[in-house]
Amino acid sequence: MIKNLAKNAQNAKDASRVLATLSTEEKNEALLAIAKGIEKNKAKILSANLIDIKNAKKNNLSHALIDRLTLTPKRIKNICKSLKQLTKLPDPVGRVLSKITRPNKLRIEKVSVPIGVIGIIYESRPNVTVDAASLCLKAGNAVILRGGKESINSNITLSQIMINSLSKTKVPSDSIQMIKSTDRKIVNHLLKMDKYIDLIIPRGGKGLIQFVAKNSTIPVIKHSDGICHTYIDKDADIDIAKAVCFNAKVQRPGVCNAMETLLVHKDIAKDFLPQMIDMFRNAGVEIRGCEKTKKLVSKIKPAKTKDWSTEYLDLILSIKIVSSEEEAINHINTYGSCHSDAIITKTSSSADRFLKEIDSATVYVNSSTRFTDGGEFGLGAEIGISTGKLHARGPMGLEELTTYKYLVFGKGQVRE
Repeated sequence: MIKNLAKNAQNAKDASRVLATLSTEEKNEALLAIAKGIEKNKAKILSANLIDIKNAKKNNLSHALIDRLTLTPKRIKNICKSLKQLTKLPDPVGRVLSKITRPNKLRIEKVSVPIGVIGIIYESRPNVTVDAASLCLKAGNAVILRGGKESINSNITLSQIMINSLSKTKVPSDSIQMIKSTDRKIVNHLLKMDKYIDLIIPRGGKGLIQFVAKNSTIPVIKHSDGICHTYIDKDADIDIAKAVCFNAKVQRPGVCNAMETLLVHKDIAKDFLPQMIDMFRNAGVEIRGCEKTKKLVSKIKPAKTKDWSTEYLDLILSIKIVSSEEEAINHINTYGSCHSDAIITKTSSSADRFLKEIDSATVYVNSSTRFTDGGEFGLGAEIGISTGKLHARGPMGLEELTTYKYLVFGKGQVRE
């Protein structure tokens, strides 16, 4: 098993060297071939996904996690749409980032290049299989995919369709490697293969992220929890606040950019919270509130300290009434995961302070946190949401899947 893993990694390394030389047109042709292959094999994909869904229900996974796992004809259509949109985006490889001519007439250019081989370790969502592979290919990188056991049948089917689709293109089929074993020991070995792999990107729960960060000898870009907040300022537009909060929590609760904690200024709480909580209750949301919230609205569960740092990924919401914007900012910077946080306000000074002081990858004014997404940001699909600061932050698209090198042109210069 380990021997096969090394062979897969070597194949990916070899493929990455070919990929780095391909033109934009050749890479786009491969992406369109993958889209065609997925469209043609939709029934096969749905059949494999149904096996994963049945197993998930048998193992009593939550409704939200099953939603993350589920593929539908519409979601497959969106995957194909994303692939086609990716071909229309500029190639991130070969951009001249800067250039300078030195006094000795040496001409130096800083040029974007592929990273090489990228390992993606992810949980539950089979669409990541296609999103990750397609973004890596467009940016000239080979990819090694290791999905979660919950979506293993979907992932194997999707990856095989992609690999088969590459056979008639200039992109090597070995550019996509899928680890088919669900043995967790495989991940530990993968994380030590710095001879072949240039970057590891983990996507999943806190346990997975911490394990990867602790055990990897390869550079890691962390895509950690989505403990996202919405703060309702004292002079917020209540109608906007209700619409944004409902969307942020209810529209798709099992994703990382869904709101997990709602903070409300004490001066607007009485007018806003009873209406908002009624809307949430009608949508099946379980409310966990602070003492002030419980006094204002009856029959809600008390929020415990651990709730403020919990990513529910479900129809559960913690609510806290705060006395000032400063308290809201402190709460977010203390308990948040540096993912996505929003303020609802009509005061520009309040918005400005929130934007400057919240230490998160994406900060919103009068908008739902659900927009933190590569597609919504115009980046095509996304490789994930980086909650770290190096070398990428927020939704990671094509540009973040490149590095750079210096090209130096001379005419016989030697150093004195």
